[in-house]
Amino acid sequence: MNEDKEAFLKDNGGSYGYPNAPKTIDEIRATEFKRIDGLVYLDHAGATLYSELQMEAIFKDLASNVYGNPHSQSDSSSATCDIIREARQQVLDYFKASPKDYKCIFTSGATAALKLFHFPVMTLLPLISLRYALSQGAAALAIDIEESVHVSNGTVASMRVSQHQVQRRNDAKPLQHEPKGDAYNLFAFPSECNFSGLRFNLDLVKMIKEDSARILEGSPFCNGHWMVLIDAAKGSATEPPDLSLYPADFVVISFYKLFGYPTGLGALIVRNDAANILKKTYFSGGTVAASIADIDFVKRRKGVEELFEDGTISFLSIASISHGFKVLNSLTASAITQHTRSLAVYVRKVLLSLRHENGASVCTLYGAEASKVLCHDFGPIVSFNLKRPDGSWYGYREVEKLASLSGIQLRTGCFCNPGACAKYLGLSHMDLLSNVEAGHVCWDDNDVINGKPTGAVRVSFGYMSIYEDAKKFVDFITRSFVALLDQTPTFYKFKQGFNYTSQPYLWFLKARLTSIGDHAIPSTVPVNLKCIVVYPIKSCAGFSAQSWPLSRTGLQYDREWVLTSLTGELLTQKKVPEMCFISTCVDLKLGILFVESPRCNVRLSINLISDCQIEEINIHGRRYEVQGYDDEINTWFSSAIGRPCTLSRCFSSNHSLCLNKNNSTGVCRDVRGVLNFANEAQFLLISEESVADLNNRINIKDVQKASQGAVAQVNPMRFRPNLVIAGGEPYAEDEWRNLRIGRKYFTSLGGCNRCQMINIVHTGGHVQKSNEPLATLASYRRLKGKILFGILLKYDRSDEGQDNDMWLQVGEEVHPNCI
Repeated sequence: MNEDKEAFLKDNGGSYGYPNAPKTIDEIRATEFKRIDGLVYLDHAGATLYSELQMEAIFKDLASNVYGNPHSQSDSSSATCDIIREARQQVLDYFKASPKDYKCIFTSGATAALKLFHFPVMTLLPLISLRYALSQGAAALAIDIEESVHVSNGTVASMRVSQHQVQRRNDAKPLQHEPKGDAYNLFAFPSECNFSGLRFNLDLVKMIKEDSARILEGSPFCNGHWMVLIDAAKGSATEPPDLSLYPADFVVISFYKLFGYPTGLGALIVRNDAANILKKTYFSGGTVAASIADIDFVKRRKGVEELFEDGTISFLSIASISHGFKVLNSLTASAITQHTRSLAVYVRKVLLSLRHENGASVCTLYGAEASKVLCHDFGPIVSFNLKRPDGSWYGYREVEKLASLSGIQLRTGCFCNPGACAKYLGLSHMDLLSNVEAGHVCWDDNDVINGKPTGAVRVSFGYMSIYEDAKKFVDFITRSFVALLDQTPTFYKFKQGFNYTSQPYLWFLKARLTSIGDHAIPSTVPVNLKCIVVYPIKSCAGFSAQSWPLSRTGLQYDREWVLTSLTGELLTQKKVPEMCFISTCVDLKLGILFVESPRCNVRLSINLISDCQIEEINIHGRRYEVQGYDDEINTWFSSAIGRPCTLSRCFSSNHSLCLNKNNSTGVCRDVRGVLNFANEAQFLLISEESVADLNNRINIKDVQKASQGAVAQVNPMRFRPNLVIAGGEPYAEDEWRNLRIGRKYFTSLGGCNRCQMINIVHTGGHVQKSNEPLATLASYRRLKGKILFGILLKYDRSDEGQDNDMWLQVGEEVHPNCI
């Protein structure tokens, strides 16, 4: 055991690892979570993991018993009814809710449970939203709890709140009058904030029910009878609300957040005297005792559960939850709370202690102001953003991308909680609207806009998390985002007359590891064009040529065809790795594109000159006019990749300028050039010397890790280049502003941002994914969230000359910075 873990156990030994449970945490991981060996999973707030022994028990149960539809009267149906009855009781027991006071209604999840509510007025902490009720005519009032006052025994005596603007939908029927004293209103709050991890003091339940008029003083809705709803979807995984002490009227949960399986199943726990307030606006199978089809006659069932559970409930999933509760009960909720808290506290302390070389703080944690609000404690969530030494923000997508390369699974964005995100990040309504106008939507890559983050990074722990998970995570943050003096490579003496403050040259300096003495030695080796590669069908294999013609879109026929799903989704190797086995070749003399696949017995021939119907498609916000193909060709490609798809060809007479619907350039670099289906530019250039340097670094890293066996070399073709050059120094291309190949001129558009696709290896008819070479590139080729390798080029056609000048030829000399 190393010193770090010894120190951690010294501080948390009584809380960490379930010392009083049947199994220790190490035994749990070794026997029940073998599938995550080597993986650091830190998104338990999104979905926790199911135990392998739990799933074995579920399979044995379902394989040994016959469960029929509970709406029948057979023996198998009776067995199902018994299982459902026991499951309801297990849910109530978990929340210490007496069946005399509460009922358990099964739903498809916590969100579905929230749709059952319709009150004239709803007061919400800004961490939860019941927008469905707004569409039904309710009014909503969001509040922030600014300060709480405590008495000597530790209970909350009072609190101060700030109220936001009352919300009503424009298309909803407004309330005719403000609610009177006999109206029923709803106060909703989460037991734990899924953004910051703050746990709200459940004394809120009693305070709202007993003293709402004073707490909501000044609000037009301070009158009326207030009922309380707790969203425990997140909080119940580690600290379920005790309903015997805090008698909330409603609690909503989702079981996959408790024990991983099953998904698509949740529950609404409702007080018996509050059930009558819920209104069912429709009926369906199982919710009525009798009905007459051709007249408006319905007699609803009296049982609360039967009245609100539509159709045949998910009885096999319900039968599975007993095995999940068995896992949690064997550990106990209090022990799970202590165990996960110890890990979260450790991570918070380390993150807050991190400093750059200039003393600037690395991490901004959210929820640190908990002492000022009505909060009980932190849950096992740590939400944060990272800063560079100059105070600018690292984008959360950069953190997520690098974490994935390190085998760490976490979550980024706003976590489906836009209210808390805006609050903690200090985003005004104007900021949010500006972000939307800039094209930002949930789950995109726009992580920093106008100098402000649009979301955050979140790690969260579950009952099976271990110290090693937390340690690997904080080591990753330190290694990847803390700037230290000893991380700066040795620089070389300057060349005369060069701009050493330019970003390309800084890249050139930082990229070189091997010391060559006190002076930089300029290369005298000529640079030549070593290889030309054309990729006719986007994301399929290309072919090399000794010479090839140029066109206004780059290499003629390069990425002129594309495969799409039947719903119009662009297909690439990232989604369909089998596309790499589709080989292509264009015969210019015959005017035919030949396509082959190991899955197809016939080689496909596609005429380059054809009369096809032109249609318009939209891919990633860009509009293309394309020509389609007949069923025979589409069937061939569907067989080749193992899924239905269609082939389209970019109609060369009407190219777009790579603009999205907002007339912004998006990710496209070549905004004035003309492209086929290329992502960013017409050409990608790769240097053999740069690839060799990369391979050396991978070899060194593997030797340091004491790897056994030969190290696989990364071939330049892994990067899908159009042009491969040889000669010169590694990464010299980074500082090229332009270049001439023979008599053809090209402009550099900068480095190419690499993605996971270069980690896909296809050999022997099999596709494998690894972390290399992207992981090694990330260690020395990272700039402002991008991992750069190779450069993008645009063909300058200002002086086209004769026909033979429109061809590139292998062996031609490359002249950089020639203008």
